[in-house]
Amino acid sequence: MHRRRQISFLRCRKSLSNKTLGSTVIGIIPVRYGSKRLPGKPLLEFGGKPIIQHVHERAKQATLLRDVLVATDDERIYAAVGKFGGKAVMTPTTIKSGSDRVAYAVRNLEADIVVNIQGDEPLINPEMIDETIRALLDDETVEMGTPVKPIASAEDLTDPNIVKVVIDKSGFALYFSRSAIPFFPQDGNQHEWMKRHQYYKHIGLYVYRKKFLLHFMQWDSSPLEEAEQLEQLRILEHGGRIKCVVTRHDSFSVDTLEDMERLKTLLRRNE
Repeated sequence: MHRRRQISFLRCRKSLSNKTLGSTVIGIIPVRYGSKRLPGKPLLEFGGKPIIQHVHERAKQATLLRDVLVATDDERIYAAVGKFGGKAVMTPTTIKSGSDRVAYAVRNLEADIVVNIQGDEPLINPEMIDETIRALLDDETVEMGTPVKPIASAEDLTDPNIVKVVIDKSGFALYFSRSAIPFFPQDGNQHEWMKRHQYYKHIGLYVYRKKFLLHFMQWDSSPLEEAEQLEQLRILEHGGRIKCVVTRHDSFSVDTLEDMERLKTLLRRNE
């Protein structure tokens, strides 16, 4: 009897694996024009192209994405995407968050897995997108995945703009915070302290099963989400699980004019 159950289980796993490998994966880049700190930033140019085009071109290089669309609430961005040959969909201006915009864009699309690609990260690595998608392709029980990168700098740990995450032994997120987690002293020998634990930076790329995304977007915002201003905490507060994929790649978001200058400096160093 035990052997029959084992064979049945293996057949079931094989069936799930085959089904998952045939999944349709769609990338959505949510962008809006009215950024508080840098209005119109998707259309700011460097290297002769707007930021949104750089993001789109890098996303298109991910081998596991069947298609990439831009979801926006602004006709200027919509027109710019069409000009460089991309696909765009219009969404209501009343949508509050990037995840809401992604959910709206895919609600009527045929997709099994949806990737939320940040529209202000023009250096995003396509390999990192594929790495995170594989977490869902390899395990059908995973409903959501996100990349994390080891932190080696005490400066990054104390920067509230860099989101930190702690993960369990199975690679699932326990908590996200703008504070250093676990505890990190503000004085003393910080270098020695960092040897006690591997700290992780969260990178804002999200991969969802479509059904889970549409379900998640029906939940009200949660207290921890509002305290930290981190949308993914809503999922943890509702008992959801987020698989963290450790990557060697990093990403860089453009939020201010100073970030634009830093971006240009990074590009000059890589030339």
